[in-house]
Parts: sequence; C-alpha cells; structure tokens
Amino acid sequence: MSTTALQTFIDPPRIRRQLAEGAKASAKDVAEVLDIAAEMKGLTPEQTAILLGNADPELWDETFRLAKQIKQEIYGRRIVLFAPLYVANYCQNDCLYCAFRCTNDDLQRHALSDEELAGEVRALESVGHKRLLMVYGEHPKYGIDYITHTIEKAYETKTADGKGEIRRININAAPMDVEDYKVLKRIGIGTYQVFQETYDPEVYAKVHPPRTRKADFPWRLYSLHRAQEALLDDVAIGALFGLAEWRFEVMGLLYHAIDMDEKFNVGPHTVSFPRLEPAHNTPFTTNSPNLVSDEDFKKLVAVIRLMIPYTGMILTAREKPELRREVLAMGCSQIDGGSRIGIGSYSGEEQGNIPDRQQFSIYDNRTLDDVIRDLAEMGYTPSFCTACYREERTGATFMGIAKHGEVGEICQMNAILTFSEFLVDYASDETKRVGFGLIKDEIADLDERRREMVEGALKKMTAGERDLYF
Repeated sequence: MSTTALQTFIDPPRIRRQLAEGAKASAKDVAEVLDIAAEMKGLTPEQTAILLGNADPELWDETFRLAKQIKQEIYGRRIVLFAPLYVANYCQNDCLYCAFRCTNDDLQRHALSDEELAGEVRALESVGHKRLLMVYGEHPKYGIDYITHTIEKAYETKTADGKGEIRRININAAPMDVEDYKVLKRIGIGTYQVFQETYDPEVYAKVHPPRTRKADFPWRLYSLHRAQEALLDDVAIGALFGLAEWRFEVMGLLYHAIDMDEKFNVGPHTVSFPRLEPAHNTPFTTNSPNLVSDEDFKKLVAVIRLMIPYTGMILTAREKPELRREVLAMGCSQIDGGSRIGIGSYSGEEQGNIPDRQQFSIYDNRTLDDVIRDLAEMGYTPSFCTACYREERTGATFMGIAKHGEVGEICQMNAILTFSEFLVDYASDETKRVGFGLIKDEIADLDERRREMVEGALKKMTAGERDLYF
C-alpha cells in the first residue's frame, strides 16, 4: 500500500474543489440531485457536494423526507439493537481527542479477566441482548490472540436459565494485516469496524502524534481493504465528526465506499457517524474548532443515507434520546441500547457515565427495555436478528438482496420473531403491552404466505423454542 496520504483515494484538493462548486449550485441543481437520489442508486461525489452546499431550508426538509423514505423502502420499519462492550482501555496511541490515549495518566486502566468478561456478557444477556460490538484499544499486550480468546469466551458464555446467549459479535479493533483478518474470519465474527477518525490528512497528522502506530494514515485507510482480501466481507467505515470540517468528512466516507465497491464489488456493510463528545482529562474534545451542531448533524445523516442508500447506518448513545428520535427518521437502521462504556460497568452497580473509566461521554443512559419501548411507540420494529450472518447473506450477497428490494421483507419477518422473543423473555409489562400491539399490526401487513410462516414460528416459540429465523 501507499506510504503517503496523497497517493490514496483521498484527494483533499479535489474534495475541496467539489465542495466549493457544490456551494455555488442553484436550488434547481439541488432539486435535480434529490430526484436522482430518489432512484436509490447512490450519488456521485459531485452530486453529494451539491446537497452538502445547499442553503435552502425547504430543500433540507425535502432531503430529510427523502432519507426517511429511502430507509423505509430498503430496510422497512426495523431497527437493529446491539450493545458495545469495552474489553480493555490500554492503548499505545496518543490521539488528542481520546481519553484512552497513552499519556492520559488520570484514567483507570483495566483489561477484563475471563471471569469479569463472562460477568459482563451475562449481564448483557440477562436483559435480552443478542448482538455485541466488542471494542479493543491498540496495545501490544492485546493483539490477535487476546482478541480471539475474548471473542470465543463471550460466545461460550450463557445465562443459567439457558435463554441468554450472544449470537453475533462484531468488533471494533485496530487495523491488522491480512493473516490476522483470516483468523477473525475463522472464529466467526460479524462485522469488522475501523473508523478512519478523519479523512483530512492534515487534521489527521495534527491529532495523531508521529511517534505512534496510528499516525500512519494509509495503513488505517486501507485496513478494510486488507480485511476484504482476507474474505472478511462485512466491514464498517466511520468518521469522528468534530475533528475536521463535517462536509469534508462526508465526502471522505463516500470516496471510501466508492473505492471498496470498485475493488471488491461491495461497499461497507455499515457506516457510523459519531460526534466528538467530552472525554475525561481531554481538552481537545471541547476545544475543537469543528464541533458539529445538532442541525448540521441531522443534515450529514440525511446526506449519507442518500449517497450510499444500501448501507446500514448506526446511531449511537453519544446522542441524547430526543435527538436520537429525530435522527432515526432520517435513515438510521441500527442503534445501541442500555449502553455502558466504562470498563466492567455492565456487571457493576454504577449508573450513567464513569468518566475515568471510559473513552468519552454518552447521553442516552436509558435501559434496553426503555429504548425498545420507545422504538415500538414510534412504530419501529426492534430487531436482534443475526440470521444473515448464519445464512451467509453477507458482503456482496447481502448487497444484492438489498438492491433487489428483498432485505426489508426477509429482515422484517425475522425482526418480528426476535422482538417477540425479547418480549416473552425479558420485557417489562408496559413494553409487552406496546410491543405485542405492534407485532399484531406487523403480522397483519404481511402477505398470506409470509403471515403463515411467521405465525407458525411464533407457535413454536410459545412452545418453548428459541432462536427461530428465516
């Protein structure tokens, strides 16, 4: 791979020219791009830049409306739930925006033991979680052997009643070489996630000191290409909004998706767009000149949905519940619920943020049951489905299904089943009332064949069977 950022698929002068030209576009130009976006074939960088340069509030309202429509047509009403699980907070990097940076002496460092990890997993299973995102810092002591060991330990950990289990583990870990990615493929992870943090090479160099491993911009930029070479075909991109100018980051995400699609015939499975949030003893998180407002956050989410319509979009608990409700309607397909990001905090008694044990602050501290009831009241179908991974509907196969309009139908049926399982085994009485009312309506919307299939599976669930899917 290239050793200089200028030789990568990220060309900053070109991106800035495109953004400058986009800002000159007329309202007619913006409307024409929205018409193109409605065809759900994605957008070019030039078209995306026109949307990003829009200054007309009414056209932004139309952008928000279209983003919701596209998500609905591709993914249906389902929202996939997961929980982040931080395994260790040791790190050899010194990123200016991160509480885990190696020079932060005011952080409690810890790596979960096998017993502690099992306790964390059981705590998550006991409230109904089936999907985890396991998060690892970059440190010599916690390389591929440690990662595989902890993943295997999490998979094998069950609750005493036999109902609680983790069915799919996605991971967020430092870039690896192809051979290590092959190991992850063999042990059966779901999606592999690496965020570029910022696509602006100049900003990247400023926030990642040159003495650190993470300072190598191309090594990180091409990490998901190496994963694809290892046949780890469900990969996830993301940018940390607040480091560089937000419009530039949106363009960077698009160029990343385009390059992967050109080289591997499949783009990213998901895209994440976390905002920079306050972190313990980390002044940069509140002093960055590029912090993103709520209004601009909504804009960037909507544009991402239009430019890469078949990619899953993850909205995290960094955001307040009120904003999450708004932004969900702009195209998001996955959220976390009941999240705690302090090391060891799921099995502990602490509630909310534990600043000196976590990477950043989160603002949605509701329980999983509360999050699910809220989703159901808004008309969304919460889903814990992992069927696509186990049926090998991943990578290009999944994308083909999505582009033929089938993913919404298959996934909606499986969402009904996993939601029903949650309601029966874990939900509060009020969540059951809301949830079963929603499921009744969802089943009524299915055609006769699918309705019979779902009703047959629900009868098996009533008889005690679990983990049913199509």
